[in-house]
Amino acid sequence: PRTPLLAFACTILVFATGCSTPGPLHLYTASAPAPAAIHDTGGEAPVDVPSFLQPGETLTGFAYDPFTDHLFLRLAPGNQFRVVDRPARAIKREFTASETPVTGGGDLAIRSLDRHLFLAHPTEPAVIEITLYGQFVRTIPLAPLHAPPAGAAYDQTRERLYILLGGDLAYITTFDRDGHKLAAVSLDRTVALGSLAYDSATREFYVPLPDRPALAVFNESGHFLREVPLPATAPADFIDVGPRSFLRLF
Repeated sequence: PRTPLLAFACTILVFATGCSTPGPLHLYTASAPAPAAIHDTGGEAPVDVPSFLQPGETLTGFAYDPFTDHLFLRLAPGNQFRVVDRPARAIKREFTASETPVTGGGDLAIRSLDRHLFLAHPTEPAVIEITLYGQFVRTIPLAPLHAPPAGAAYDQTRERLYILLGGDLAYITTFDRDGHKLAAVSLDRTVALGSLAYDSATREFYVPLPDRPALAVFNESGHFLREVPLPATAPADFIDVGPRSFLRLF
């Protein structure tokens, strides 16, 4: 007799906590020279999602939220944002993060639980946390880094930030949500700096390759696992990955 009540409670919990039913992993890529579309190459056939960029607008990074099936676009000078509803192929909303620096954009990552965005600081070794409507939350220093993030990703399962930086070898540093360093690994293949994605289910990093339309996939130790080729018409300067959810939360 308690089964219907339990099912009802679980349904309420899903909507109250932002849970979703994960589907297959999708890859989202966009190229700096031709950012009019974001390419979804994770399904049975490639699909283009319009970015709605207007003349004079410059894409600096984006993040995909599987809970809402929305793409969050960061536009130059770094404090402008557009949210695109992927299945509706329409602009959901636009906003300005007034306390975000306008000295440049950069990569971003999203925490799906509350849709807080973590923005690569354009000039400092830090990330800026804002709400899904652009309200400033805090600046998170990333000691002991000495350069602005070249890429940012978020672990939805373990609540960690991953920051990509360059050097003799590109490397990824792991931080908790307060900016405390947890680990760092060097990548054993040359990659393009500018964007980083992370699959929380398989614990794998995705980074664009510098010389061809493809992504390199690394494990958490920084070891190359495989290459994911992309269509020649869909090179990747900006990337994100995420499971397509069967249940969307608005």
